[in-house]
Amino acid sequence: MNIPENSALPGPAAFPTPSANTLEAPLVTDPNNPPWKLWAAALAWFASVIFLWLVPQVCALPYIATHYRATGPTKELLLNDKTFVLILVAGFIPAHLLTLLVAWLIASRVGKFSAFRTLGFSWPANFGFWKSTATAVALFLIAMAIIYKFGGQDTDLEKILRSSRGAAIVTAFVAAVTAPLVEEVIYRGLLYSALQRAAGVAAAIAIVALTFAGLHVLQYWPNFGAIAAISLLSLVLTFIRARTGRLMPCYVIHLVFNGIQSVIIVADPFVRSLFQTPHPDAAPALLCLFLKLL
Repeated sequence: MNIPENSALPGPAAFPTPSANTLEAPLVTDPNNPPWKLWAAALAWFASVIFLWLVPQVCALPYIATHYRATGPTKELLLNDKTFVLILVAGFIPAHLLTLLVAWLIASRVGKFSAFRTLGFSWPANFGFWKSTATAVALFLIAMAIIYKFGGQDTDLEKILRSSRGAAIVTAFVAAVTAPLVEEVIYRGLLYSALQRAAGVAAAIAIVALTFAGLHVLQYWPNFGAIAAISLLSLVLTFIRARTGRLMPCYVIHLVFNGIQSVIIVADPFVRSLFQTPHPDAAPALLCLFLKLL
């Protein structure tokens, strides 16, 4: 029997293309049709919150046990202990690494797919590197203006940032290296992708933007300027994810935005003197804005 030349023969050459009517191909190539369900994305988000709350405290337990044996330390006492604060801030690094591990397991189905492809770590045609960088700079300038105008009272995060140069440098590292990647993978990667498929684009934008901003209201209360800046950043990033269908622009915007703040954190003494007048609260609020993601 003669076999037509264009017939599909079994073997590697017959793998389905992305346009084929199969389950596997679109899962690998389309971030809006990911290989995870909404419950898995919600589980990853919940794990990220638990890790950020629990891991730093676990890291600090040995120090507390050896230095505060006789008395139970108060919150105020611990926030004034430079060593404790440094350990606590450094604890965000293993927390972020654990979060990334959970995210990879879900996004890749334990190595079955490429997590970079399922999450959308590629450039769309209409939103490249320079456009992302310009957006980040514009957002940062807007955030500065909002904080300068509406910055509230001193917060615990600002006290942590000012506790020591070591804590400031470690937090600058976390803000520039691990925080943008972790936050984008969890919120605009896993959570948004599953939500837009289950509830639609509009609902996904609203839920992800509100979840990202709402998680930090208690941290920044009553600093209305920082809360407003975080909410704006969250909304813009989520809208860009919906508009482009990719995660890479969101990640680069976050990376540049936090990178600028990290430089300011390292240059804390100069920035503090620069903003000391006429608005004394502007510098501390600006310097701790990076903690929006923690």
